[in-house]
Amino acid sequence: MLMQTHEARLDALRTELDKRGLDGFVIPISDEHMSEYVGSYAQRLHWLTGFGGSAGSAAVLKDKAAMFTDGRYTVQVREQVDGKLYDYEDVPATSPAKWLAENAHKGAKIGYDAWLHGVEWAEEAQKLFAKKGIELVPVDGNPIDAVWADRPQPSLAAAVPHDDKFAGRSSADKRAEIADWLKQEGYDATVITALDSVAWVLNMRGEDVDNTPVALSYVLAHADGTAELFIAPEKVTPELTKHLGNAVSIRDRADFQPALADLKGKTVAVDPKHAVAGIFHALEQGGATVVRDADPAVLPKAIKNPAEQQGHRDAQARDGAAVVKYLRWIEENAPSGEVDELTAAAKLREFRGLSPDMKDTSFDTISAAAGHAALPHYKVDEDSNIPIPPSSIYLCDSGGQYPDGTTDITRTVWVGPGEPTAEMIDRNTRVLKGHIELDLARFPDKTSGGALDALARMHLWQAGVDYGHGTGHGVGSYLSVHEGPQRISKPGGAFPGTETPLREGMILSNEPGYYKPGEYGIRIENLVLVVDANIEGSEGKYLTFETLTHVPLDRKLVDKSLMTDREIAWWNEYHAKTRAILAPQLEGKDLAWLERECQPL
Repeated sequence: MLMQTHEARLDALRTELDKRGLDGFVIPISDEHMSEYVGSYAQRLHWLTGFGGSAGSAAVLKDKAAMFTDGRYTVQVREQVDGKLYDYEDVPATSPAKWLAENAHKGAKIGYDAWLHGVEWAEEAQKLFAKKGIELVPVDGNPIDAVWADRPQPSLAAAVPHDDKFAGRSSADKRAEIADWLKQEGYDATVITALDSVAWVLNMRGEDVDNTPVALSYVLAHADGTAELFIAPEKVTPELTKHLGNAVSIRDRADFQPALADLKGKTVAVDPKHAVAGIFHALEQGGATVVRDADPAVLPKAIKNPAEQQGHRDAQARDGAAVVKYLRWIEENAPSGEVDELTAAAKLREFRGLSPDMKDTSFDTISAAAGHAALPHYKVDEDSNIPIPPSSIYLCDSGGQYPDGTTDITRTVWVGPGEPTAEMIDRNTRVLKGHIELDLARFPDKTSGGALDALARMHLWQAGVDYGHGTGHGVGSYLSVHEGPQRISKPGGAFPGTETPLREGMILSNEPGYYKPGEYGIRIENLVLVVDANIEGSEGKYLTFETLTHVPLDRKLVDKSLMTDREIAWWNEYHAKTRAILAPQLEGKDLAWLERECQPL
């Protein structure tokens, strides 16, 4: 009999922990690759607690339990997780390790799955627990898996070659670059565990994780330019074998842990930000010398080559046409009050799906009406779904996956009838002004994203308001919609990568916003490419942004009197280019709508 209630599931976990002599257990949202988005087989936190967000964790003791989320999920966690079973705890004010140190008794044994946690987390927790006489114990097999009777199996979808015409470089060339780095640093090998890094190095894609075209696998890259791919045999096709060639040996994913133990006497580089603690343990126990160093794929993956840059432009143009059809549909249908958030999200997917190149969405669409738009990371489901109210703001943050690029766009629109309030127009205009300020920025080569963040916030700050998320994240090429290492965010904040220097070829989002809890939310998001500013007479190299996303912005939410001549010129140039890119793909009412929305301000 399947356990349908979360209370029954929590009871079953406690019984299993008791059998194993454990007093507590920590449950993250994670998989063996520390992925942002994980397959259904790894959704242990959701199964146990009901929490559907993409960032959070739980800690369970015999007599109490707690859920840990940051400010993005304050409302959502209370809607989805039973407060009678779990305390709600705010991160970073506390953490699972801190909470356990305060609530577990001296001598307690706290279990954790070393294949789901980073090594730095495990080391910090161990230090914290030692002061309290608590022991952190790596488990042999996850106890949740032992009680999750209908747990889905990992995907067995085939891994497929990613054409060099989209990748812009061969896998052999990328492996040679990594081999040169290994030799230069005096390493024998590196373990590549991040799924998007594996995909990038081998020019391989898959269907194992929703929204991200990756295959569950690991790579061991060696200093001689060879590599070993560890992947379920069922996922390997003759096409993939031919694509990888003789220099890449294909091994069963089940052989990965034993292979780490075979690296005795070798010096192996592992990135602690992307590799779980279990990998470090297996290497150390096998007698390898483990050196902590950055994943060698991360930076070259972030710096897009000319083929990837052009691919992004092409993908954005197709995606923009789909979003225009959608925005016209919203304008015509939403004022009736009969369109709900889920229907709207499905309609957008339908429009994107008209392109034969569309493979998937790049994340779950944020289709947010009224007060839901004030939740930056809102995820609509059957329980939260509401009709889009007439005379309200509607926010849609969405993206598509195409073989030549990954898109991410947010548009905020007024749903009639009637007019938006003066406050709504003021806030939207200030968000727009910040977006423009960042878009037009010129800055010295290798300036960090943290140094630019205030540009996007300055006009909001003048009104005494702000937003609580970062301003920009990196984006992959038919890969992860959230890609490191670069970010645009407040320095010293909770977002890693803020101090990473921006380099020509990087792609980021530009997405300032404003959120009034319970009432409305605003965000304007385009993707931008870092390019040479070509300033005549400049002393050194300067960079700027090329806008990649072209879809009209809602004129009804703009107060022209608050805008400078420079900002109005940006608006008019942006919309003229938008019209030029999208008009050839549209006809009839869609084309007429585009022409109307692209008129000068």
